[in-house]
Amino acid sequence: MKAYQDLTREELLSLKTQLSDAYEEAKGKGLKLDMSRGKPGISQLDISMPMLDVINSTSDMRTALGNDTRNYGDLDGIGECRRLMAGMMSVNKDNVLICGNSSLNIMYDTVSRSMMKGVNGSTPWCKLDKVKFLCPVPGYDRHFKITEYFGIEMINIPLYNDGPDMDMVEQYVNNDASVKGIWCVPKYSNPTGISYSDEVVKRFASLKPAAEDFRIYWDNAYCIHHLYEDRQDEILNILEECEKSGNPNMVYIFASTSKVTFSGSGVSAIASSVENINYIQSQMTVQTIGHDKINQLRHARYFKDVNGLKAHMQKHAALMRPKFEAVLQVLDRELTGLGIGTWTNPNGGYFISFDAMEGCAKAIVAKCKEAGMVLTGAGATFPYGKDPKDSNIRIAPSFPTPEEMAAATDLFVLCVKLVSIEKLLEDNYGRI
Repeated sequence: MKAYQDLTREELLSLKTQLSDAYEEAKGKGLKLDMSRGKPGISQLDISMPMLDVINSTSDMRTALGNDTRNYGDLDGIGECRRLMAGMMSVNKDNVLICGNSSLNIMYDTVSRSMMKGVNGSTPWCKLDKVKFLCPVPGYDRHFKITEYFGIEMINIPLYNDGPDMDMVEQYVNNDASVKGIWCVPKYSNPTGISYSDEVVKRFASLKPAAEDFRIYWDNAYCIHHLYEDRQDEILNILEECEKSGNPNMVYIFASTSKVTFSGSGVSAIASSVENINYIQSQMTVQTIGHDKINQLRHARYFKDVNGLKAHMQKHAALMRPKFEAVLQVLDRELTGLGIGTWTNPNGGYFISFDAMEGCAKAIVAKCKEAGMVLTGAGATFPYGKDPKDSNIRIAPSFPTPEEMAAATDLFVLCVKLVSIEKLLEDNYGRI
């Protein structure tokens, strides 16, 4: 098949007729498919059910230090859970603070605390004329929603195969004191699935911020979410690199078990320098007397250590891999060589990123929805929901079955082809 750009007007019109008929047939199937969020499938949730049996009404509810998890105390989290999450995040236990079920909640609180009280004693952001955040794009829509909610100006930073454009990052961070943070998903990034190179991590650690309260928001959500045993991305330890560079306070690392155990009742954690952790904890004493320690104990006893977590993630990979491969097989078969889209082939994480022809993403998403398939809204992977090229679409394969994913991708490529032809006809020959 020739690239669509090389087809004549008559060939495009003929193909459009064929595809329109196929699309009408697809609409008649009454499909109801949801690929909008990175939500674990039911089979993934099922593999964690035995964890609910490790604690019951006859269990010893005390921690290894003898503290009763049913009562108040352990504001920073029980020791065995801090050790578990430290292993997951590749940091020391003393650098970890355990919170509730959602790392997104910690990120929101961290920004909120900075707005109201400042960072380690600096001027509260709410008292400043301008606060800016750097946003590698395409990126995680919920990150952008947090900074937008607080009225923080967001600046797009291109995301490449090895990480953000570090020349731009350094230019902004090192010269503009109003730049207070940058959102990062460093491993199996949402939505592209890329992982930051060693050079990129080292350049992050070596930043010389114009603002003393600048922080890297390092959302390591997918740090153990590999799809393949023999093909796994690894990244440098940002906290260690920051310490080597004389910037021990410059990074906050976030992680959780939301996609490891149960999405609604996992365990989340923030890791940072001891100074940062102490400052955060001093404010947490006003906010809470402690998070759910019984859930922390449940996780710690079930997994025991990071090796237990990794073994559990192999079960997830066995369920996720066929879904990713179902999508990629259809994309490769149907779109390779047509010149109307490119896509990522990640080694882990939860998403596949698709770039359509410029000006086509919104129309593709709308056409999919009309035929019964819900995708993440076009533009969601950019601040303010505005994709300058109207090109990027996030595909979330986790929730449907592999068979549903294959059917969904068939519909997706049909919509991509149809919208692309309509775009080419309009651009080259006027409205048809």
